Amino acid sequence: MMLCRACAHLFENGEHCPACGDDFLLTHAELGALSIAHIDCDAFYASIEKRDDPSLAAKPVIVGGGKRGVVSTACYIARAFGVRSAMPMFKALKLCPNAVVVKPNMAKYVEEGKVIRAMMQALTPQVEPISIDEAFLDLSGTQALHRAAPAQSLARLQAQIAEDRGLTVSVGLSFNKFLAKMASDMDKPRGFCVIGRADALDVLAPRSVSALPGVGPAAATALAKRGWRTIGDLRAAGERRLVEALGDWGRRLHQLSLAQDSRAVDPHGERKSVSAETTFFEDIRARDALEDILWDLSERVAARCRANALAGRTLTLKLRRADFQIVTRRTQLHEPTILAARIFAAARELLAPLAEGRTAYRLIGVGLSDFSDAAAADKGDLIDTRTPKQAAAEAAVAQTREKFGRGAVVTGRALRSHDKDD
Repeated sequence: MMLCRACAHLFENGEHCPACGDDFLLTHAELGALSIAHIDCDAFYASIEKRDDPSLAAKPVIVGGGKRGVVSTACYIARAFGVRSAMPMFKALKLCPNAVVVKPNMAKYVEEGKVIRAMMQALTPQVEPISIDEAFLDLSGTQALHRAAPAQSLARLQAQIAEDRGLTVSVGLSFNKFLAKMASDMDKPRGFCVIGRADALDVLAPRSVSALPGVGPAAATALAKRGWRTIGDLRAAGERRLVEALGDWGRRLHQLSLAQDSRAVDPHGERKSVSAETTFFEDIRARDALEDILWDLSERVAARCRANALAGRTLTLKLRRADFQIVTRRTQLHEPTILAARIFAAARELLAPLAEGRTAYRLIGVGLSDFSDAAAADKGDLIDTRTPKQAAAEAAVAQTREKFGRGAVVTGRALRSHDKDD
């Protein structure tokens, strides 16, 4: 079976599309039978900035903080120089000194994500967002509605996003969520990769265990010490041996090695948390440096909460030490919040006893949970008159940034950090 990615025509065989004559073709025996997809926007933040400023089109673009900050996203030109997400900005600029650095504009990115999500939902109501720039889709039963197989509908959507939004997305198509996500990562940018039932085990076998969800560098190293470097190694080890060594996680890894994933695409799943985190390219001990990054993360969480009209009452601070041990601290706020300043203040208090300069950290993150309607948040009381004023100020900042870009308003903490960079 063949799919023309230029016109979304599905046909049996040939070197050119019989409908349009193009040779931009995708071939897979199960193209007409698969319906679970993962769509991921390519270098989302950087691509938006390039679209909105055509002068950046041929230049390496890095979205992130100043020299003391980290890379949020790098365009594919910058990636060719070795620039990667979460890399310290000073190191990224050493690798790619001609890069154009753009401060993140989360409000703009969130709004763009909403538009693209609405385009997905026009194909199927079964859309499960993972973040502002990626989602799972279940297109089962949509063939009669769209008079097209899911693969055709996805090809049309991919082309529509490129034409209407000036952005590219990569598509993974398979028979479960795990494989759809893996497929979308295998062919970027503007990729369309298919993993079917007949070839799933062969596709998985030679891939590194790090391709599995939840297996980071430390876990991959630990598995390698046991002789399990590839997904095929895990499959050959057998469920019993993996469970004996790793408990329930071993059972899950064995299921994935067999291409098994029973999770359904769930558009109605209640959002349990909103968080942001970053992994450092080099370990950080200094409290000030950690706080500078924490402020940026707090602003991101606030922007995402605002975009989803959610306010959280439980705040969680997450740190990963240099030895890969994870440290978490939680606190209950006296009322739900959507404010970056309150998120930062609470997280900073949790961070203080953990950042005394003796312990090095490789990751920091902050998140909110225990949600309620944002309209009822940050009201303050007779004693707390500052919070409503802060809420009004942050709402005004958000509106200004949405209209003119994040750089139009620089907050005090960000300004202090920027001054240090100069």
